[in-house]
Amino acid sequence: MEFHAWLNPYRAIVKYKEFQSNPFRLTYEKPEWFINYGDNKYFNPGLPKVREYTNKIVADIVQNYDVDAIHFDDYFYPYKIKDEPFPDENSFKEFGGDYYPNRIDDWRRNNVNIIIEELFTTIKTIKPWVQFGISPFGVWRNISDDPNGSNTDAGQTNYDDLYADILLWLENDWLDYVLPQAYWRIGHKKADYSTIVNWWSKNNYGTNLYIGQGMYRLDNKKNHRAWKKKNPTEIEKQLILNHQLSQIKGSAFFSAKSFLKNPLGINQILKNNYYQNPILPPSTNHNKKFIPEPVSDAKISKLKTKKYRLSWESLPENKEKEAVKFIVYQLDKNENHVTFKSSRIREITGNKFIDLSKKEYKKSNIFIIQAVSRNNNVSNPVRVIK
Repeated sequence: MEFHAWLNPYRAIVKYKEFQSNPFRLTYEKPEWFINYGDNKYFNPGLPKVREYTNKIVADIVQNYDVDAIHFDDYFYPYKIKDEPFPDENSFKEFGGDYYPNRIDDWRRNNVNIIIEELFTTIKTIKPWVQFGISPFGVWRNISDDPNGSNTDAGQTNYDDLYADILLWLENDWLDYVLPQAYWRIGHKKADYSTIVNWWSKNNYGTNLYIGQGMYRLDNKKNHRAWKKKNPTEIEKQLILNHQLSQIKGSAFFSAKSFLKNPLGINQILKNNYYQNPILPPSTNHNKKFIPEPVSDAKISKLKTKKYRLSWESLPENKEKEAVKFIVYQLDKNENHVTFKSSRIREITGNKFIDLSKKEYKKSNIFIIQAVSRNNNVSNPVRVIK
């Protein structure tokens, strides 16, 4: 399991008016850093001091905690509220530079671009194996606003309303993965799922692409009826489509509550039909590989419990090349060649051993072990012949 630390660059307090006393002390200490918009309180994205503060927070987390990634979702500039302009005119006047006075939208986008690039640099300078990933709103731009946009008619978009130019970040290689929230169904009139994921698969610029699946829509809400009642296999159809697009490397399901509720028995469907085998996540940090050394002293020993233990050693490395987990492949008796299929993965483990039952021991003649670094690069294989 990887730990991706979810952060929000701008949203400070949700429904701030409901608090008798403000729970976020910084809003008292630095009130000039914040903007009230709708029911929420936001860091002002146009202030250099805010960017500096955000970088310090991220640096502290990456330096002092063993996280695998820093993760943002779709909350950059807030979703627009009808007839309520975002009140950043004063900071635009002070820090707008050449953008002032007529290009406030471009200035806002540039504010977000700056912090994304700075955060990527901050993370990679401290621990180059830590990923930086973003889960944006599903539509970058509508084709009616930009010929490079998707053939959709979304009410708000990343570029035009949230001032998040995701394509620029991908083109400049500032992200390790992008995870668009494609929470619509196949055939949706304004935002068709298949149109959206096809667009992202053609515009990911080689960055690891995962798709956010709207599993929360398998509920009993009236506006989600097209998912659960009319089309109960929607998630399955989406996963089949994903599998047909080679650029899509996996899925993320929103939200975990859906697995607890298990609507339509979706947990069993996913496990039995789509996720039968363990598999290593895609490698990250494509510009720099951290290849660990192969394991050593691999052997099989008989235990007193009538079980057998496959064990190995791993040389300590610097943090980049350190082996943090291991893949063990188990070949059937009639297989004498190396087979790197997910169906042959016996286990992905952080231990330096696995225990085998007598039946498992008799089933196989060959085991293959690969060390895995923090960014999921693998070592050369080591074969253990029984």
